[in-house]
Amino acid sequence: MTDLYLTGNSLSGSLPLWMLKDGDNIDLSYNNLKSESLPPNCQPRQLNLFASSKGNSSGIVSCLGSSACQRKYSSLHINCGGGKEYDDKGTSYEGDENPGGPSNFYRQVNSNWGFSSTGHFLDDDLPDDSFILPNTSRISGPNSQLYTTARLSPLSFTYYGFCLINGNYTVNLHFAEIMFTNDSTYNSLGRRVFDIYIQGNLVLKDFNIENEAGGVNEGITKNFTAVVTDNTLDIRFYWAGKGTNAIPRKGIYGPLISAISVDPDFTPPSENGNSISTGAIVGIVVAVLFAVLLVLSILWWKGCLRRKDTLQHDLKGLDLHTGSFTLRQIKAATNNFDPANKIGEGGFGPVYKGHLLDGTIIAVKQLSSKSKQGDREFVNEIGMISALQHPHLVKLYGCCIEGDQLLLIYEYLENNSLARALFGLEEHQLHLDWPTRHKICIGIARGLAYLHEESRLKIVHRDIKATNVLLDKKPCP
Repeated sequence: MTDLYLTGNSLSGSLPLWMLKDGDNIDLSYNNLKSESLPPNCQPRQLNLFASSKGNSSGIVSCLGSSACQRKYSSLHINCGGGKEYDDKGTSYEGDENPGGPSNFYRQVNSNWGFSSTGHFLDDDLPDDSFILPNTSRISGPNSQLYTTARLSPLSFTYYGFCLINGNYTVNLHFAEIMFTNDSTYNSLGRRVFDIYIQGNLVLKDFNIENEAGGVNEGITKNFTAVVTDNTLDIRFYWAGKGTNAIPRKGIYGPLISAISVDPDFTPPSENGNSISTGAIVGIVVAVLFAVLLVLSILWWKGCLRRKDTLQHDLKGLDLHTGSFTLRQIKAATNNFDPANKIGEGGFGPVYKGHLLDGTIIAVKQLSSKSKQGDREFVNEIGMISALQHPHLVKLYGCCIEGDQLLLIYEYLENNSLARALFGLEEHQLHLDWPTRHKICIGIARGLAYLHEESRLKIVHRDIKATNVLLDKKPCP
């Protein structure tokens, strides 16, 4: 067996094992095979498994269902069949120079798209099928550089975007009929007619590039709105048996596309993040983690290893603006430092969430006991930090020193850090609109202004980043 095309037949059941071993070109795309029988990639040998199973959540590219997104994207720009190019506005289009094939799936390296191609050209008078078409004529008008090449297929091909931020997008499809001519030769007799699907929905039926553009070698862009709900987008071009397949050259027919651009109809929160509803946040207060960083720096360089009675004696000699906790209290609050209560890990130790008997929710930082300088210098530094009180600085409730344990107790901020809200796991991310981000920036600025100019101590922070900005649900002051 040489070629077997079973695309789009809604086949069910398990994948026959012989297909993994025999046959040159077998295409099973767009079927309903059982996902547990499929290999972990989209194309073992020349077997195309694109969208061959609906066992995963997207139901589109089941063979990519286990691929983890290292980042999230909010756009997609492809120069189909050509190298990297720029449009008239300077937007960069990625090159798409893979030769393709009759039963082929290709995934672009270090990007968020791929394509699937099905079928070979019947009775082609060329020695080898070509799925990339160069333009031998010159096209004038806007974005003419995008029409110098095109990708085509005799039956069907699909461009697939993944790791996209969910939301509404504008899909721009760029076409130009660069094979047929408008002269009196046989090359002028060809007619290319095909259908276009976006997210499985038919958006153009019996589309004829030449008729829509008003002639050959004329660029035309068709615009559509697509809704991305599972971080995936598929754009399928399908030949439904119409048009010519013998003129001007035998076998040169089927759908054709010159370039694709997909742009968001929303302001992306970030290219690495996803978002949830704005109503999930009642209000945001920005707390600069100056106190945490300063205390941790002191602990790292000066340490806290000291006998319990000596350290407590030193603490009593200071007019601290914080409280003192026992190790028993903290163990009870954190369920003996249960890993389930762990909410973070830093270079200076883990952080646990805890509940005091009076209902107060706290964050407990467990610090290293190693010391490089005297305990008295460290205690004096703690006294200095405890005197810093400001609405935009995290509040230090107190500390606990028992044996080799040194614990710092802070107020608990429910929405964790700005870094997690923007770049963390999907379930932890927050939708931060521009007014909210403006409030965050103002809060950071006020906290720094206090440290640099308004406090008696005049301290320079020197390490402002998203991980050092905390968010909670209290309204901004």
